[in-house]
Amino acid sequence: MTSSSIDVAAVRALIEANPDVLLVDVRTPGEYESAHIAGSINLPLDQVDAHLERIVADADGKMVLICQSGNRAGQCQTKLAAAGLTDTVIMTGGMNAWTAVAAPVVRGRERWGLERQVRLVAGGIVLVSVLASIAWPPARFIAGFIGAGLAFAALTNTCAMGMMLAKLPCNRPANPTDIGQSLALLRSGTR
Repeated sequence: MTSSSIDVAAVRALIEANPDVLLVDVRTPGEYESAHIAGSINLPLDQVDAHLERIVADADGKMVLICQSGNRAGQCQTKLAAAGLTDTVIMTGGMNAWTAVAAPVVRGRERWGLERQVRLVAGGIVLVSVLASIAWPPARFIAGFIGAGLAFAALTNTCAMGMMLAKLPCNRPANPTDIGQSLALLRSGTR
């Protein structure tokens, strides 16, 4: 499947022309709470599979998929297309591109993005295992394992570490995303 994408300027024009355009942010609830586009709904990527049939049935009109950089939105678009929902576009560059042009966002409690957390954990494990290998040489294999995992993540456009980190309490806000409400908004057209 060829992904369909739209740049930030086109998304802003689309919102201006139709304030009720369906913006679906597939980042973690914590990332969404930190900063999101006004009027967007949060439907975390890790919830899409569980609610795929309802999303496809309730989606009403063109859907703009948003994540931090575009990777998770691409995964979501692939899942939705395989289930029969083909009227979706990815906002190229995700929230990174949106904030780079100083487009308006709704800000909440600041949290680290999932990609930044993955870099910290992977880098930390590699650093500790390399230092530990000075005293215990087999520790270098841990660094190799993390490197292989990162290469696999890049080749498959998935990230097991990111999926695990997304489930940590620090990535879940005190008031969790109401998936039922997000799904209801897909049908109602009211954002």
